[in-house]
Amino acid sequence: MTDNFWKDKYPVGVSSEINPDEYQNIQAVLKQSCERFADKPAFSNLGKTLTYGELYKLSGDFAAYLQQNTDLQPGDRIAVQLPNLIQYPIVVFGAMRAGLIVVNTNPLYTAREMEHQFNDAGAKALVCLANMAHLAEEVLPKTGIKHVVITEVADMLPPLKRMLINAVVKHVKKMVPAYSLPKAVKLNDALALGRGKAVRDVSPSSDEVAVLQYTGGTTGVAKGAMLTHRNIVANMLQCKALMGSNLNDGSEVLIAPLPLYHIYAFTFHCMAMMLSGNHNILISNPRDLPAMIKDLSKYRFSGFVGLNTLFVALCNSEDFRKLDFSALKVTLSGGMALQLATAERWKQVTGCPICEGYGLTETSPVASVNPIEHIQIGTIGIPVPSTQFKVINDDGQDLAQGEIGELCIKGPQVMKGYWQRPEATAEVIDAEGWFKSGDIGVVQEDGYIRIVDRKKDMILVSGFNVYPNELEDVLAGLPGVLQCVAIGVRDEKSGEAIKLFVVVKPGESLTKEQVMQHMHDNLTGYKRPKSVEFRDSLPTTNVGKILRRELRDEELRKLGHKK
Repeated sequence: MTDNFWKDKYPVGVSSEINPDEYQNIQAVLKQSCERFADKPAFSNLGKTLTYGELYKLSGDFAAYLQQNTDLQPGDRIAVQLPNLIQYPIVVFGAMRAGLIVVNTNPLYTAREMEHQFNDAGAKALVCLANMAHLAEEVLPKTGIKHVVITEVADMLPPLKRMLINAVVKHVKKMVPAYSLPKAVKLNDALALGRGKAVRDVSPSSDEVAVLQYTGGTTGVAKGAMLTHRNIVANMLQCKALMGSNLNDGSEVLIAPLPLYHIYAFTFHCMAMMLSGNHNILISNPRDLPAMIKDLSKYRFSGFVGLNTLFVALCNSEDFRKLDFSALKVTLSGGMALQLATAERWKQVTGCPICEGYGLTETSPVASVNPIEHIQIGTIGIPVPSTQFKVINDDGQDLAQGEIGELCIKGPQVMKGYWQRPEATAEVIDAEGWFKSGDIGVVQEDGYIRIVDRKKDMILVSGFNVYPNELEDVLAGLPGVLQCVAIGVRDEKSGEAIKLFVVVKPGESLTKEQVMQHMHDNLTGYKRPKSVEFRDSLPTTNVGKILRRELRDEELRKLGHKK
């Protein structure tokens, strides 16, 4: 496929190129947008709305606190472990303005997962929710973290409401286990310390790292993808050009149920929608459907970003179906494959089609998307502007258009590499800058791309990557386990569910309950298995490598599917 293959594949009015150097860094985007849209709402959550002007002021207060009350220096890593709360953009943009590298951390991580990520990133500071502080207390002595900032759910609300909600979360719902971190600073105290002080806005060059976004990559050890300012700015411009082509500046309301610590939601809501001055409604807990639908009923929303599991759950809710969808003009899906039945049902309920896109953490993340005016269900659309795809065979040779092989991606959004792992980087990015996705696909004649299969052993649970190696390593630590393997099996609800196969050591006994408990204690929710099967032996190669594929095929046959 030549460089020019996609030039004429873009809808009228959408340019095939963006200028990734239009802004030097994320700070420049933030400053411009917050000045241009100062009075416009930026983020809402729990009934509180923050304008762009307020966001700039509060992120400045946090930046000043970091600069004047800690010894943190530009380039140091700060772990941010927060759900979708207004605090998230304040902290993240404040940290960036102080020149720190943000390490997005899932708030549902177990202590084991936190310890690995904090140490691998070399984090020196942590901002976390009080609900997770007991885990931080356990982990911190084993890490290099020196500064801890703690926030409670309702910290950004007016005093009375704040006290009330925080008390309910703590005492009624019992969601804040006891912890002791005597040196930790409360976020509101940190903001008060920074208030009115001058911020030395740091202006990093475009190739400096902005975010360390952890992913298992193809092998299962969580690696930090180094996303530079240029990567994220480029992807923001790409998203705005293709995904937001029918969205107007400063007047749209977008629902944000996907976690902002996930790069997809971060790039779209905190970057692309900030550039256009739009209003993001942060949903803290999308699993609580009644509360989410109640939130939705308050807004005439025009955009919705979700994934298959969530679309299904909402369409099955009577209260959701009663909402006003007259303003809805764009629904975006990513993170996991969109099922045809789901897309049809959503269109039927809301009147708005779903645009499916595709991307990876390593591509900041959006690599392709269906243009709003020309959706082809079952495809992942066309490359976003300034992006190329090609298909290669197992030997790494380019294949002709229409042939099936591994999808490779090239564009300004492709990461700099994996943090402190040059070998792992060299495995996935070649000398010309092509990134190997690990997904098997085909490029159609019209430029649209279809994913056929996955090369990797990775399991995709509701949009989250789960790596069998990690699950097997954890399970192998349970006394009595001789051999084990984890695979993904089809699941109507989450796309895939995790199934474990276990061979018990001779003379020992293990129960399903013991296995489940061990996994529960060491892994966050989406990584926990749904089922366990005990076997006398597992299929292996002649050198003893367990054949996951064989077990997967076996499960498919059970379902009556052909290979």
